[in-house]
Amino acid sequence: KGKYNFKVIRQTIFFPDLPDSFDGTTITQISDVHSGSFDNPEKISYAIDLINEQKSDIILFTGDIVNTHADEMHPWIDTFRKIETPALGKFSVLGNHDYGEYIEWPSQKAKDDNFKAIKDLHRQIDFKLLLNEHVKIRKGDAEIALVGVENWGVKFKQAGDLHKASEGLTNNDFKILMSHDPSHWDAEVKKYDKHFHLTLSGHTHGLQFGIEIPGVIKWSPIEYVYKQWAGLYEEMGKYIYVNRGFGFHAYPGRVGIWPEITVIELKKGEKVA
Repeated sequence: KGKYNFKVIRQTIFFPDLPDSFDGTTITQISDVHSGSFDNPEKISYAIDLINEQKSDIILFTGDIVNTHADEMHPWIDTFRKIETPALGKFSVLGNHDYGEYIEWPSQKAKDDNFKAIKDLHRQIDFKLLLNEHVKIRKGDAEIALVGVENWGVKFKQAGDLHKASEGLTNNDFKILMSHDPSHWDAEVKKYDKHFHLTLSGHTHGLQFGIEIPGVIKWSPIEYVYKQWAGLYEEMGKYIYVNRGFGFHAYPGRVGIWPEITVIELKKGEKVA
């Protein structure tokens, strides 16, 4: 129950140093697809239509395309290919489940082949997978840097390499980071010598259980494990947004924490109190 109760959550974030031509730019973020858990094609098609209806300038997917096996995604490739490619493109990163670390494989080759196939899934659904690298996104007469790292979690796989991913960038570059696990933000990103204006994460699913009434209460047991577990957080002028997840895993449902399609609007200026 609740596992397909998709919600579009809108968030506006102000940055004094956002390049003028990016003022008003919109990002749609999805995360934690976990395609191996899906059992209702109609509901997934509805969610894809919902993504397209947002008409954002760029679409970002922050990892966990499957639970473990690449072939979990095969029945859903055609559906996810229907996500329209907006003017600024579609980009993605890997999550902890994309490494096949949670089962015993018959051989190292089987595990390696699965990992290669998982990376290729992103190409098949027309997302550019960023593996510890960055791309420059141009709009008008300016550009921003979109940085994507492999999974880096305090308690999970640490394949993410922030140094390699941001090589060549300076503090004059406006930077958006995709990093699947929000624990990376506190552990490394926030204090890194290069300023990442906005980090986009997922991973927690909000535990698929909790209570949220906007402006009144926001609680889930996951907050005892992850300081940043759902929604927007800010420290020292740096922001992280944690998506509550598109799919579901382990428990086949959601209670109070609904599957999320995030739409973030970037605005130039100071935060309005």
